[in-house]
Amino acid sequence: MPVDYQWHDMLGNVGVIMIIAAYFLLQIGRMSVRDPRYSAVNGIGAALVLVSLYFEFNLSAALVEGFWLIISLLGLVLSIRGARANNT
Repeated sequence: MPVDYQWHDMLGNVGVIMIIAAYFLLQIGRMSVRDPRYSAVNGIGAALVLVSLYFEFNLSAALVEGFWLIISLLGLVLSIRGARANNT
């Protein structure tokens, strides 16, 4: 049975790797939730998974990734605001 691996599958897998890597780095203390990069990596990862879901839709996965993206964007905005407040 041949596997049909498309470009959008690769994008989705890259997104998953980004999300898992950010969480792993957080758990081992190499990244902080206050670091804008943490939310940015999570948001980009979720967006890539959503792109892949456009081609092979799954409602449950789309809901999780949609909320993951929204929450990551909120975290990014808050961390940038916090960094600016600390610099003034």
